[in-house]
Amino acid sequence: MAVVSQKKQKIRLGNAEARPHFVEGSIVRIFIENFLTYDSCEVYPGPNLNMIIGANGTGKSSIVCAICLGLGGKPSFIGRADKVGLFVKQGCLKGLVEIELCKMPDNIVITREIQVVNNTSAWFINKKPTTLKTVEEQVAALNIQMDNLCQFLPQDRVGEFAKLSKVELLEATEKSIGPPEMYRFHCELKNFREKERELENLCRDKTNSLEKMRQRIERYKQDVERYHERKHHLDLIEMLERKRPWVEYENVRQQHEKVKQSRDQAKEEVQNLKEVQSPLTKKIQETEENLKSLDIKIRDKAAEIKDISQKCKQKQDALEIKDKQIEEINQALRMKKDEEMDRQRKIHNTRKMIEDWKNELNAMAVCENLQPQIDAVNNKLKELQEEKANIDSDISDLTAEKMNQEKEKKRINDNLEQLNNVMNMKEEHLKGRFKDTHTALVWLRKNKDKFKKKVCEPMMLEISMKDNRHAKYVENHISSSDMSAFVFESQEDMEAFLVEMRDHRKLRVNAVCAPHESCAESLPSRPIEELHKYGFFSYLRELFDAPRPVMSYLCSQYHVHDVPVGTEKTRRLTERIIQETKLRQMYTAEEKYVVKVSAYTNLTLSTNTSLKVAQFLNNSVDTEERRQLEKQQQDIINTSQTLDVRLTALSERKKHLECRDNQLRQQKKELLERGSRRRQLESKIAVKYDSLKQLEQDAINLEKEFQQANVKIKEINIQKVRLVTELMHLIKNCISLNILKVDLVLQSATVAAEKNRLELEYKAASVQLKAAEQRFNELDDRKRILTKNCKELLKKAEYICKLTPDQHLPKEFQTAFQALPSTLEEIDAFLNEEKTRVSCFTGLNASVVEEYNRQTQEAQQLTEYLEEKKNELDNYKRNISQVKEKWLNPLKKLIEQINVKFSNFFSSMQCVGEVDLHVENEEEYDKYGIRIRVKFHRSTELHELTAYHQSGGERSVSTMLYLMALQEFNKCPFRVVDEINQGMDPMNERRVFELVVKTACKESTSQYFFITPKLLQNLTYNDKMTVLFVYNGPFMLEASQWDLKAFCRRRRRLGRMDEQ
Repeated sequence: MAVVSQKKQKIRLGNAEARPHFVEGSIVRIFIENFLTYDSCEVYPGPNLNMIIGANGTGKSSIVCAICLGLGGKPSFIGRADKVGLFVKQGCLKGLVEIELCKMPDNIVITREIQVVNNTSAWFINKKPTTLKTVEEQVAALNIQMDNLCQFLPQDRVGEFAKLSKVELLEATEKSIGPPEMYRFHCELKNFREKERELENLCRDKTNSLEKMRQRIERYKQDVERYHERKHHLDLIEMLERKRPWVEYENVRQQHEKVKQSRDQAKEEVQNLKEVQSPLTKKIQETEENLKSLDIKIRDKAAEIKDISQKCKQKQDALEIKDKQIEEINQALRMKKDEEMDRQRKIHNTRKMIEDWKNELNAMAVCENLQPQIDAVNNKLKELQEEKANIDSDISDLTAEKMNQEKEKKRINDNLEQLNNVMNMKEEHLKGRFKDTHTALVWLRKNKDKFKKKVCEPMMLEISMKDNRHAKYVENHISSSDMSAFVFESQEDMEAFLVEMRDHRKLRVNAVCAPHESCAESLPSRPIEELHKYGFFSYLRELFDAPRPVMSYLCSQYHVHDVPVGTEKTRRLTERIIQETKLRQMYTAEEKYVVKVSAYTNLTLSTNTSLKVAQFLNNSVDTEERRQLEKQQQDIINTSQTLDVRLTALSERKKHLECRDNQLRQQKKELLERGSRRRQLESKIAVKYDSLKQLEQDAINLEKEFQQANVKIKEINIQKVRLVTELMHLIKNCISLNILKVDLVLQSATVAAEKNRLELEYKAASVQLKAAEQRFNELDDRKRILTKNCKELLKKAEYICKLTPDQHLPKEFQTAFQALPSTLEEIDAFLNEEKTRVSCFTGLNASVVEEYNRQTQEAQQLTEYLEEKKNELDNYKRNISQVKEKWLNPLKKLIEQINVKFSNFFSSMQCVGEVDLHVENEEEYDKYGIRIRVKFHRSTELHELTAYHQSGGERSVSTMLYLMALQEFNKCPFRVVDEINQGMDPMNERRVFELVVKTACKESTSQYFFITPKLLQNLTYNDKMTVLFVYNGPFMLEASQWDLKAFCRRRRRLGRMDEQ
């Protein structure tokens, strides 16, 4: 990597000799120390045009920055940095700027020391400490405006001049060349107009308020009259409300007297009814006692009847038990008969079975010899068993082998599924990042038959990393557009694919074509073993697998076969690797290095960038492993099919052997049964003889059993007769008791009927008595309520009329009450009528009169205030008229003069330019502005100068000519323009330069600084120009060795030698 060293600069520019004809405020000397690129520099500019020339980066604009900051300007005026400490030379803690300004009788020297540590400045005037405010006052007194683009236009703010609004351009022009009072008059007009607008709004608002207030006073006057009328109705309502309780009291008192008489009558009626009811109560008590006595007798008879009924029930139960005993005896006898009959039947059947077996035994021939036949069948069965065992063994082996194949198949399927999941993840990533590419991929898979040669899917799907940790190297090496590109072997196929995708389907996809001659096996420039000592472990190509077309394209385009990948050791040996190996690209553990050789200096330059995290290839699919797994899967399927065929054949053979085995076993069974039948018959006959003997011994005597049963039944019948006799006696007693009970019940019913009759008579009398008592209670309660109401109404009437309990109603109330209605209905109707009338007077109270008086007083005060403000408004209008005349006429004249100069300058360049005063509304002084309109081509119209309509060169020409037009008026001591000619074409640059020289070198013009990195050849110069050259480089002389006079003497001496 080439390293360029920069030596310290120490330059002395210009001539220290005195320069005559400096305008007051012009810069006589500039001294800077440790400022930007300078260690120390002192500049002596001329009084007219100063051309500061030097290559880019030598420090021309640093002199402009020194002028701005040395005269109290802010860093924002320059547009280069936001802190003043950043202008101090790198590595220094303090910088200094010293500006000497022309002023009569003695020049003024302003010094600024800049501290880096706390970003502060110390100010000095003529070597004496001072403040920034004092410096700003001194600078403003000399009409120096660092924030005015018409006076100070640094390099980084040249473009802002065209962006100035018309209003901002007018203010900048006024400050720059106008009389001192012009901008002041403008500001006063804007302030006066603002005050005038405020006063007009105030007067308008106050006039509206006064009119509304007068309308409210008129309404209040009507409300006062209505208030008095309302008060009359309220007094009448008050008198009605006083009389009403007296009328209520009288009505309730009369009701009380009537209720008292009715209560006394009801009390007498209650006494009479109580006297009539007393004999009935005594008769009812006697009837109840008689009824209770009969109920006791009835309950006693019922108890006796219940006791006898219980005994009858017991006798009946005993009879039923005897009947059941007789039935049981008969049942036992029938069972003995059935048992004997069954014994006789079994004897008969046994004798018949013995007879049949004897006949069969006699008919059976002598037993033949069956053993040879049985042995032959056994031998055949043994052979079948051996063959079946062999088949079972083969089936078991094949089944085990098939299970192993199934397990292997499942393992391979799981591995393939994992690989497919990874592939699906990659496709989902592709779909999310490159949706159009995924759509094209789906189409390609369905239409591969349309292409002549192989088409590879996007590289990010085809590339498979051998180790996912190395994915970052491949992704940082291959561009994302190629990662999503389809790879074709045929150029024709690729063009057809792109036409379909881009033109027909409007999809944004990428496609590349692999080289005709494959580069996939290209050899690296050196074996990787030679690079092991530097920490390299592999070339990029060996880190991944890809189809042959993809690998060929990557080797051809990205040289993956010749880009080594290293470790952290490689990063430490970077400079040595670059010098010794001449590698152009390489990777360390976390960085990528690109090495280039400069075409100009032949120096080796290297750049390093940090590796980005892998996004596409960190989930790779091993294609070789996938092919092996698919091959193994197919082999297993074929093997399984072969095993299934063999198993089917063995199963069929096994079924055939089992069928033959069953036939032989049945044959053997029949032979064995033929040999054992005679022995079985002899044994069965002997057993049956024993059984017959036992049956004959178990005979039953039915006659004896019948006699015993008759004896038992006779004894039970005797017991039944005794029980029936006792039951009949109990039933007779029960009937007698029931007859007595019925007689008692009839007597009880007669007494109960009498009791009910008496109770009905008593109840009727009680109801009548209760009604009388209730009526008496109601009347008594009503009398008490009316008494209470009378007292309350009397108190209420006395309270409303404000009387004491012992005081009678005054005569004036009696007189007033006589004129009012005498009934409650009439009083309520009259009262409602008056209240309705009062309700029509809504929103009226005693404060209406007070509000009327207050509003009248406020209206008077507001009238006087409004008159005062109108007088003040008239004064402002007069002041505006006077100041406007002082400001507008000189301004129009000044703009006309600027327009003449500006138009002449443009005419000299075969272009058209105008400057005029732009006014939207004559009364809106804050919207007055200067409009610049230019035309650079004959075929176009005049257009306003803006930051967007004209080209950069046209804006620079317009800006420069406007500043030159201002230069003619010489109101500011100096102007600074930095590199404004950079966007101009040579013809305009030459014309503008001639105008600058012609204008800035006149006797009466102010000082002018024109900074440029280059000039055209064969330009016109003037003797009044001062050209300041700025040099910078490693071979500059020290300031102590710089002797301009010695250089001049040497030049003259060399000139004389040349003449000789």
